[in-house]
Amino acid sequence: MLDSALLDILVCPADRGSLLYVESEALLYNPRLRRAYRIDDGIPVLLVDEARDVDDEEHAKLCAAN
Repeated sequence: MLDSALLDILVCPADRGSLLYVESEALLYNPRLRRAYRIDDGIPVLLVDEARDVDDEEHAKLCAAN
């Protein structure tokens, strides 16, 4: 689980927009760019090159989780 104060300041490195925290998947998600950033041992990996693309089905699932 990530600290709420940390979540308030984290932004997507690609577009500087807010991110959705999906605790069940251990990731931060940018629904605008459909990019997911993993969280390793409680540390967000907010590197553009490390993000993965999300397809339509997963996008709907991640948005519904929030």
